[in-house]
Amino acid sequence: MRVTQHPILGDLEEEKKVTFYYNGEPMEGIEGEPIAAALMNAGIRVFRTTAKRHEPRGIFCAIGRCTDCMMVVDGIPNTRTCVTTVKEGMKVEKQEGLERIRTKEQ
Repeated sequence: MRVTQHPILGDLEEEKKVTFYYNGEPMEGIEGEPIAAALMNAGIRVFRTTAKRHEPRGIFCAIGRCTDCMMVVDGIPNTRTCVTTVKEGMKVEKQEGLERIRTKEQ
């Protein structure tokens, strides 16, 4: 279930496996694939919850137009994971509602 051709990111050419972390747990992805694709491949379907009703959201448009796939990536909230690529050691967290950028004190 890998995305090998993406309308925005292009073709996934090589298959260098990397380890990234989802909510502190190690996950495997292919360097250069969208974070959302790596999570979907690992069986993760809920990426965030809505601010008011706390309803689950996951991948929807897969081209960066909607906000359903937003997650906290390396401490940066509201990152669209469908157009952000996986990198070695990256930290990805489920987003609860609308989050703000975290400071070192938090």
